[in-house]
Amino acid sequence: MKVLVINGPNLNFLGIREPDIYGAQTYAQLISFIEKTCKQEEVEVECLQSNHEGAIVDAIQQAYFDHIDGIVINPAAYTHTSVAILDALKAVSIPAVEVHLSDIYEREAFRHISYPSLICKKSIYGKGFEGYREAIIFLKEYVTKNQDTY
Repeated sequence: MKVLVINGPNLNFLGIREPDIYGAQTYAQLISFIEKTCKQEEVEVECLQSNHEGAIVDAIQQAYFDHIDGIVINPAAYTHTSVAILDALKAVSIPAVEVHLSDIYEREAFRHISYPSLICKKSIYGKGFEGYREAIIFLKEYVTKNQDTY
């Protein structure tokens, strides 16, 4: 099984940006955590971080051609604004899980809108790095259970 993990704008600034909200751990530590989790779960992983909406859409579309089994996506600020990312997720029909380090529903009202949640199989909020582990394990179980439908 192969999973694509996509992280959106400003996540490369983890540990620098608003540590009271996002924590003191860095983006490199997040990637290490994801890779360790995937190794333990025997899941192949590819990680991408981009501050550009189009690059995220391109990665989602490429996942279709690369035969990716599942997508873990933290679209960051694009969660609340990007119909293009939603449409790309719909187009590829790859099971996806939305993850956010913070709980978007405990923040400003404009952050309560989540376009990816309209298509994602699951949304995980406010669990920090552990949300990524939960998403990877969920996708592994989901894909295994539903492998005949792809």
